[in-house]
Amino acid sequence: MVPTSKSQISPIDKALSENPSSENDHLSLFLSGDVMTGRGIDQCLPASVEPTLFEWYVKNAGQYVKLTEQHSGPLPETLSYEDIWGDALTILHRTSPDAGIINLETAITTRDEPWPQKGIHYRMHPDNTALLNKAGIDVCVLGNNHVMDWGREGLLETIRTLQGNDLLVTGAGMDSESASSPAVVNTGHGRLLVFSYASVCSGVPPGWNAEGNKPGVNVLEHLGDASIDKVTRHVAGFRRQGDRVVVSIHWGGNWGYEVPLAQRQFAHGLVDAGAADIIHGHSSHHPKGIEIYKDRLILYGCGDLINDYEGISGYEKYRDDLPLLYFPNLDAQGALVSLRMHPVKIHRFRLNNATADDMEWLALTLNNACEPYGTRVEQTGNGDLQLYW
Repeated sequence: MVPTSKSQISPIDKALSENPSSENDHLSLFLSGDVMTGRGIDQCLPASVEPTLFEWYVKNAGQYVKLTEQHSGPLPETLSYEDIWGDALTILHRTSPDAGIINLETAITTRDEPWPQKGIHYRMHPDNTALLNKAGIDVCVLGNNHVMDWGREGLLETIRTLQGNDLLVTGAGMDSESASSPAVVNTGHGRLLVFSYASVCSGVPPGWNAEGNKPGVNVLEHLGDASIDKVTRHVAGFRRQGDRVVVSIHWGGNWGYEVPLAQRQFAHGLVDAGAADIIHGHSSHHPKGIEIYKDRLILYGCGDLINDYEGISGYEKYRDDLPLLYFPNLDAQGALVSLRMHPVKIHRFRLNNATADDMEWLALTLNNACEPYGTRVEQTGNGDLQLYW
């Protein structure tokens, strides 16, 4: 749907005018990329793990707090959960989606033995899990390259803690069956199934895959036809008529807008097979291009939502301080009706509404990234970006 003018009817209004009763069947979602609440973020929260790190250059998580303060000014001694979400809480409460899904890219554990020979280890204190409840999150995707940073026991504590706080998990588990099982959300508009996979191309360490009764991650070894068939058959084993399906996948590198052909073919293959209504891609630290293929939404890279990167130099041109909150709306068959995105800016570990200049930069950058897929965004005038195709 491509606008011919600024005043053109929006995709969702067009759909409702053609079928007024269809609104009752629409499923509204909140999706985000990486939520990285460990290291510096954890050190500022009401409870914190011991700050020792095993990185090459940084040995104490408090150093990330100091870098932020040097860059943006002093932080309070303790940040509340409301402080971290900031203006995003207002947006989430106002939108009130049927389900909220994040890629939780940190362990939640007090374990102090890191995975050996891994350069970076994220963990958050279990008492801070209420941070996720504060934003109304329903599903934590765990298929990524940081959830097992503190070993298998750390992973098990992560899963127990999340489930004990009424959060659904998918993508990692106590055995291969639970790691590959979907999170099932029963909404007022039908069931939503969320499957999570961690591609080896995202840097998942060898040995992390869940096998038999061994705890681990739902690892995807490659993105070829065999994996498409495997995922398709797996989804079919759970999907019932009327279900809508999100396939969440951690893939690729952290920086750059290019989408490898293998990723695009994999996403198309799942849509062609009827195995996915949304491809929820993440790993990049900044938003990437968006494709609508056969009326299905493909997010190739959602970017970070929460991180402790303020003050870290080297990739400023990608503006990883400008995350997006994604709000897709699906019809009863799983086709995309509309996609609204709300930009925020990370400042002093808080999510703030983006400025006019930030909005302009994001719109231009996203349009350049979306051009190969025939999609584009426009500013709505109320602080959002709307996708057209």
